[in-house]
Amino acid sequence: MQEIVKKMITEAMAAQHADVNQIKKKRGQKFVINDTRAYVDAVKEMKPAGSQNKAVFALHKDSVNAHYTILKNLTTTIRPEDDPYVEHYQTPVIMEILYDEDPAFKKSVDTFVKAVGKAEALIGKESARRYAGFYGPTCVVDFALIPGSSSNIVNRILKTTKIPVAHKQAILAAKSWGMNTSYGIGDVFAHAVESGATLADAVKKEVAMIQSIYETPVAAQAKLMDSVGQSSFDCRKYMKDYRTKMTGAVKAAIDDDVHYGNIVTVPAYCVGDIAHHIAQSTYNMCKDDVIMAVIESVTEVMDKTLHAALPKIKTENEVLSLATGASASAAEYLLELDGFNAIMVVDMLTKRYHNYVQLYPKRGAAVELHNCDFMDMVYRGWKLVDKARRMQAGTPGALTPKVGGFNVDLSPILKNDVIANPQRYAYPACAMTVRFSAMMRLADYPCLLTSEPVTATLMTNIIALNKTVAAAPARICKDCASAALMDFRHCSCQWKEAV
Repeated sequence: MQEIVKKMITEAMAAQHADVNQIKKKRGQKFVINDTRAYVDAVKEMKPAGSQNKAVFALHKDSVNAHYTILKNLTTTIRPEDDPYVEHYQTPVIMEILYDEDPAFKKSVDTFVKAVGKAEALIGKESARRYAGFYGPTCVVDFALIPGSSSNIVNRILKTTKIPVAHKQAILAAKSWGMNTSYGIGDVFAHAVESGATLADAVKKEVAMIQSIYETPVAAQAKLMDSVGQSSFDCRKYMKDYRTKMTGAVKAAIDDDVHYGNIVTVPAYCVGDIAHHIAQSTYNMCKDDVIMAVIESVTEVMDKTLHAALPKIKTENEVLSLATGASASAAEYLLELDGFNAIMVVDMLTKRYHNYVQLYPKRGAAVELHNCDFMDMVYRGWKLVDKARRMQAGTPGALTPKVGGFNVDLSPILKNDVIANPQRYAYPACAMTVRFSAMMRLADYPCLLTSEPVTATLMTNIIALNKTVAAAPARICKDCASAALMDFRHCSCQWKEAV
């Protein structure tokens, strides 16, 4: 196991450093697809070890290579407005490959689609709640079954559907970490109501939209891209070429008994660094020295913490928990340097969200999802850092949070010259909100803090050790920050009821 743990850490941090180094090199400049080569090269070094499944790694690596190659052939760059969608073209294709390869699975999906048609009351209620902001800030594509998420609603419909459990789990996984189209449940309903439709008609349109993303996922994704004006490349050509390049890996995974829930998930979550994390929007954001320094210092906290703990780590899940716990602790510590903490941030962003609902009733279904990621991350970090402060009390020395008994090394934060000298980036005598302001920019885009390239790499390693168990969505209470601190919505969570 020690060999696998060491390899997991090496692969995960290679992916993170590939992103961070490239962004630092070209921040403020023009993005081109070739810029993502460093990440592709890092992924090429990934390989199974011990009992890890080769077919799972092939799903990850082949998807990254296919994504990179296809984009290079279709375009030289991606405009910022189009980059959120680059990781949404994979699951629709994989779903349709599975339909053709396994008629029994297609029959189960057809049964589920009929069940969606019978769930008008549920879909209407949940769409109305999302439209009105009933649940507070909600990640519509959450990896857990939180209130207001697409997976929460899909799970409730699946519980009424008589199909094999493994097929239920695959359908559920396809709309959590797998991204079966860009659609977030409730969006059509909201726009229909705002355009003058009756509530009854709006619900019917919503039901039809949800059915389409399972009946014809590739066509549904293409139509969604038409509706938002995606223009950076021909997405239909992308999905056609992606199918050609990925059919072999999918067939091999089927033959090797990889759970369909993992087959629809792995190829999607690994491609986001290409033209999404390494992208024009990131280059623009990271022109700010403090934002860049935050990302660099949190990366170093993860790196040093994981390598220091390596000799004592015994399981693959400890690696994932420590990596995300370390970055959460670092993010909270950065807030605290300017006198803020997660409690204050969750209070502010939750209150802001309720105002935002009133200002923007046509807001995108996904608009607050990264605010949710950010709040959940810093709230977890606050619990770890707060405990460390209590234990430290009056004892001098470094603040050392612990994740599962492993120390988090926060030293890279204060050793970072930019973070340690905020007076250089504001009126020097009053530079007391500089680092916090950078963190608020990252509240809209915390992907390299949480960190997505790290968790994607680690999840593939974990799934490769557990190929027959659907990894997504997470069947746990996520301890959502807004639910834990502000909104009373735990009773609407589905984590105990996952199919």
